[in-house]
Amino acid sequence: MIIDCHTRLWSDARQLGPSTAQTLMDNAPRSWAEPCGDASAHGRAMSCIDASLVLGHRADLVGAHVPNELIADFVSRDSQRRFGIAGIDPLADSVDQDFAMAINLGLVGIAVSPSLAGFNPTHSSAMRIYERCCEHNLPVIVTMPQPIPAAAVLDFARPVHWDEVARTYPELRILFTQMGFPWIDEMLVLAGKHQHVFAEVSCVAMQPLQVYNTLSTAWSLDVIDRLLFGSGFPYSTPQLTIESLYSVNVSIKGTAFPPIPRARVKEIVERDSLACLGIPNTSVSTKELETKPVQKKNTVSKDDS
Repeated sequence: MIIDCHTRLWSDARQLGPSTAQTLMDNAPRSWAEPCGDASAHGRAMSCIDASLVLGHRADLVGAHVPNELIADFVSRDSQRRFGIAGIDPLADSVDQDFAMAINLGLVGIAVSPSLAGFNPTHSSAMRIYERCCEHNLPVIVTMPQPIPAAAVLDFARPVHWDEVARTYPELRILFTQMGFPWIDEMLVLAGKHQHVFAEVSCVAMQPLQVYNTLSTAWSLDVIDRLLFGSGFPYSTPQLTIESLYSVNVSIKGTAFPPIPRARVKEIVERDSLACLGIPNTSVSTKELETKPVQKKNTVSKDDS
């Protein structure tokens, strides 16, 4: 069974904020697998896997707001294979209503972007949201969507800020997208310290040398079991990401560096991410679904400020 823990959706690039929308208009993301994150592209890209998490996004600091109603409507069209994650900005005036609506819409987790929304992960408003997530058994997914607007506060994206959160709410499931890039080692140390901290491998997985270094470090720290599969769609697709992961040892061919065992890569790709994140698997049965084969191509703080 393969579950993509990081996919995105929007109906209009302006929902990502004016700066990001302008960047996409001026310089089309040629390196992306798909030029946009609309419903049809998402459907095509996910055809080779069993299920996906579809992340919402709200960060008022940069004017980003992908409506949670859009996410809920999209996942409802294929509820056996899609799980919706609400975009929440803890500093938004409507945060309480947004959280209540996410519950009413049946979304199974929340996504926050401290850097783009401009809040320290330990901000009092954010801590209240985490507490409510614990009450409703919802995981928190920590994101820093690309491209990064100039107004984003990079320091707030550092995984180390979540140490206090994980100590305060040890039962809270926390997932970092893109391995917490660029603070990958920091994220891995945090995962080793807290049993409910996870990371998905998108973005990093598409960089040959970086993915080797990341998996090698995770293996040495004995936290490779905290790594989940994610493509970062539309940046990449599940098929391209899986191919890249299984090619992890290509970059060290002919060197003395130890290869990453294929079995460890397979564990990442096929890990039961829903169980790791505490998401009820009411629609997708691991006994009924078989892993779909991937067709190979020829290309290888405490301040409330």
